[in-house]
Amino acid sequence: MNCWQTLTDYGLRSIGIGERSLPKTDINICDQIVLIGSGMIWNVYFAAIALILGFFAATSLAFARNSSLSLVRIPASVFIFIMRGSPLFIQFFIVYETFVLLPKFGWNLNFGIIEITLETRWLTRAWLGALLVLFLNTTAYSAQIFYGALRSVPLGDIEAGRALGLSERQINKRIIWPTMLRLAWSSYTNEAIFLFHATALVFFSSFPAWQQKGDALYYASYFADKTFNPFVPYPIIAGYFILFTLFIIIIFGLINKKLNRHITKN
Repeated sequence: MNCWQTLTDYGLRSIGIGERSLPKTDINICDQIVLIGSGMIWNVYFAAIALILGFFAATSLAFARNSSLSLVRIPASVFIFIMRGSPLFIQFFIVYETFVLLPKFGWNLNFGIIEITLETRWLTRAWLGALLVLFLNTTAYSAQIFYGALRSVPLGDIEAGRALGLSERQINKRIIWPTMLRLAWSSYTNEAIFLFHATALVFFSSFPAWQQKGDALYYASYFADKTFNPFVPYPIIAGYFILFTLFIIIIFGLINKKLNRHITKN
């Protein structure tokens, strides 16, 4: 089997498209590169969705922690402290066990006229349950980064906005928000990289891969067991992570350049 045939058969196996059975004999380097690359689809999925949703949740949480209202500030601070204080792997375990304890066949909501059954089994699947954990984790860490930047916004900029007659909403939108992003973006880039690397922990978590549609580490572990040679599949997955990390650095670097376009090179 040539590499093109391998790519055709296994390129999208991790999402249920292509051959179901994995190669068991005569495993070559092409098989490992293609299947591990196929598994990276899930790692990219986890990182991309968690980052996009976590960004907006984190900025909102940062403003909530900076609020003068105790009813808003205290819950935000507690959430950030708990999520940052507990290991990510323990969070995977707790959330999974919580979902398992929910009724296996769902909740029955009886409204008298109609009865609705809410399925809960899908919450224990990696595509949603693990994603939820990663989302909550990156939200807490990112919120702390944005909160620190928010507290570092120059007071003179805010006073200048008020002197120009801007409303508080306009000040938040035109002064505080963009300044906060500029100050936090370098640190937030590191958080994005750390989150992408953390997607490898999904393999070790309790969340199962549905119908063996595993992530990159699932396939790397499979090949290490079959070939008794971990020095091929694991460097391959490391190479994929390095390439995607480079992609993150480039994308976030372009965004950072856009945020700071008004600053001269000198």
